Amino acid sequence: MGLLGSALRLLLLVLFGVYFGLPLIWLLLAPTKTDNQLLELTPLAFGSFARVAQAWQNLLIFDHGAIVRWSVNSIYYTLTSLILSIVLTVPAGYALGTAKFAGRSTLLWLTLITMILPGSALVLPLFLEMNVVHLVNTPWSVILPAAFFPFGVYLSYIFYSVSLPKDLMAAARVDGCSELQLFWYIGLPLARSLLGLLTFLSFTGNWNNFFLPFVMLNTGKFYNLPVGIQVLMSGTNALRPTLSATDIPIHRAEVATAGVAMVLPVMLVFIFAQRFLVTGILSGTLKE
Repeated sequence: MGLLGSALRLLLLVLFGVYFGLPLIWLLLAPTKTDNQLLELTPLAFGSFARVAQAWQNLLIFDHGAIVRWSVNSIYYTLTSLILSIVLTVPAGYALGTAKFAGRSTLLWLTLITMILPGSALVLPLFLEMNVVHLVNTPWSVILPAAFFPFGVYLSYIFYSVSLPKDLMAAARVDGCSELQLFWYIGLPLARSLLGLLTFLSFTGNWNNFFLPFVMLNTGKFYNLPVGIQVLMSGTNALRPTLSATDIPIHRAEVATAGVAMVLPVMLVFIFAQRFLVTGILSGTLKE
């Protein structure tokens, strides 16, 4: 039974690896081929590195280098939202996990309810709020809602309510530490794994954010990369070969190149943060 179980686990891992890995491998190889080669060669065939450079050059031609603007916007939106979400999320979770105050249970229930609401259901209220303060079609209409991270608040609450050493906190209070000092000198240093997990989750969510910027922004110079790629595909005949040919050299390989530019930052962040992800996911599983 042990050998059969190991074989089944290995088979499942291989199946999942093939299912999730093959599309990614295809995406990485697609920019190395021309549009005709994508149709004629086998899906995992390699073209040439020169073709990658040509595909990127073609992307830079589109709308006078719009993809560079979209990439810079994505970096700006993601990092700013990330910083704001961490600054707001961790202290909120610490307060919910360590303090007893009126309305604490209500706040926790509201956090849970907000977590399970689909993001699309919140877009219209957020749009109306941003419109009231005249922030629609500005970077802040994307940054501020994206910094709202209830799942991160709940993760922080779980971590601090379970994993924080109670004896250490009590000893620090006896020595005269204020709550702010407790958080800064004890709570924050002990939460490195939690910070790594929250950083990764916030980064991936904000980097891949499409629907919110699509609704909030209507000027091309403010688009982030996901919305920009959608504009790229709809403004050319890359994925609609039945349309009449245009002089814009954007085809399937160029779209795949833009997709690689979209995926690579998440892959790099995952590689560097995986140690924190494992320990962060396990945070709170053992009670002190």
